[in-house]
Amino acid sequence: LCAIIHYLVRGQLGWFGLTIACLVPGYAAQLLSILWFRADGHSPGCWLLALHLLQLGLWKRYWDVLRVETGSGAGEVLAQLGDVCVLRLLEALLQTLPHLLLQAYVVVAVDPAGFIPGVSAGLSLLSLAWALVSYSHFTCLLRPGHLSPPAAVILCLLLWRTGMLGTRVLALVLFARLYSFWVFAVAGVHWLLMSFWLVAQQTDIVAQPCRWRLFNCLLGAVYIFCYINVRPGPSKTRVTVFYAVSTWNILYCTWM
Repeated sequence: LCAIIHYLVRGQLGWFGLTIACLVPGYAAQLLSILWFRADGHSPGCWLLALHLLQLGLWKRYWDVLRVETGSGAGEVLAQLGDVCVLRLLEALLQTLPHLLLQAYVVVAVDPAGFIPGVSAGLSLLSLAWALVSYSHFTCLLRPGHLSPPAAVILCLLLWRTGMLGTRVLALVLFARLYSFWVFAVAGVHWLLMSFWLVAQQTDIVAQPCRWRLFNCLLGAVYIFCYINVRPGPSKTRVTVFYAVSTWNILYCTWM
């Protein structure tokens, strides 16, 4: 909101429009949240619809998790927490990530002294990293016999995700500053490699063939920036392949 007002006051209508456009994909998470409320037997009233229209639906779910923690069993708490973590991750990837890329480009290539875009980019980076950490925390709780990791582990995960995302975003932004639209070619090659790699793994999280292909394509786009483990079992080999490709991409952007 501060970034939108900042561009509007300064008459930078192009960046103003692009910043507003970054908000639109976030409504996919809000729509999915409403559908999940309906699937759980809760008829969404006007107040709930208004919250989701203002993109506050996930805050409502966080509040529900806090209320469930005080009055119900662990199973219901885990189910509510799982819903909000998945929705928050989806919102972060669809809305926060494009906003981070846009504001980082403004800071690097357009207005290096811009305070508001810089703060907005920094907060977006932390928000995206925290969404990934929250999802990892939830998947850890799903495993039998696994307890909630201590605060030191959560902090290390947050630093790891922040550093990984920060270097990826910075490399792409610097490349875009020097070579303009050629950055889409580099990102496109990375996306194709990741998508074919996911297809080769035969990820069976989605059963229907069309949705399976779409899922692999979307996850391949996410893998341009960060790794998300969607398969059970040890992931050391998959993580090694991901970081090898990502490191090559970063070194290529830096060398160019």
